[in-house]
Amino acid sequence: MTADQAPVALITGAAGGIGRALVPAFEAAGWRVVSTDLQPMDRQGHLVLDIGTCTDPDQPAHQQVVAALRQATGGRLQALVANAAHQVVKHSSTLTATDWRTTLGVNLLSPFWLAMAFQQELAANKGSFLAISSIHERLTKPGFVAYATSKAALSGMVRAMAVELGGTVRCNAICPAAIATPMLVAGFDGQPQALQALERFHPVGRLGLPAEVAQAALFACSPAAGFLNGSCLDLSGGISARLHDPV
Repeated sequence: MTADQAPVALITGAAGGIGRALVPAFEAAGWRVVSTDLQPMDRQGHLVLDIGTCTDPDQPAHQQVVAALRQATGGRLQALVANAAHQVVKHSSTLTATDWRTTLGVNLLSPFWLAMAFQQELAANKGSFLAISSIHERLTKPGFVAYATSKAALSGMVRAMAVELGGTVRCNAICPAAIATPMLVAGFDGQPQALQALERFHPVGRLGLPAEVAQAALFACSPAAGFLNGSCLDLSGGISARLHDPV
C-alpha cells in the first residue's frame, strides 16, 4: 500500500500523554495520521489548531479549522479520534461560566461538530468516529463535576450517534481509568505512597498505559471491529467493578 492509498486517521489532542501513544500506534499499523493540538509536534502532518473553537459551525473560527483539516486529510479520512480534552478540578461552588464553556466546548461540542463536518467523508470511506471518554462518565469524585458531566454527555452522545449513523459511520468510545501519562505521574511528585495507593486500588495492581489505550483505539477503528458500534469500552483495570466500602 502506497502512502496515497493508506487510510487516514485524524487524532486530536495529539501532544498529550495518550495522544503521543495514539499517533505512533496508528502509523505503525499503516495509517497516515493527521494530528492536531494547541502544542507543536515535530512530525509531518501535525497542525497547531484550537479544536476548542469548533463549537459552532456558523462561526469563522470553526470553519477555518475544518477547512484546514479537510485539506490535510485529502478526502481519505477513515477514523476520527476525538482525544483532545479539558479538565478543570474545582469544587462546584467555585466553577465559573468560563470553566463550563471551555470544558463542554472541548470535551463535547467540538467532537460532535467535527464528526458532523466529516460525516460524509467517513461514510464514503466506511470509517468510524471514536471518542476518548473517561471512567468519569459513570464514576467520579469530588472536584470533577464539570469534567464528569462532559464525559457522561460525551459517552451518551456516542451511543445516540451510533443509532443514527451506525449504518454509515461506526461510533464508539473508550473509557479509561487512571492512565500513567507524564501529567498524571507528575501530579504525585513527592507523594510516592499516594501514587502506590492509586495503583493498588485498581484490581490489576497498576495504572493503565497510554499504549494500551492506543491499542484499544486502533482495534476500535479497524475493519476487524466492524460489529463494534455504540460501545463505550471499559478500560479501567477492573476499578469500575470495585465496591469502595468504608468497612
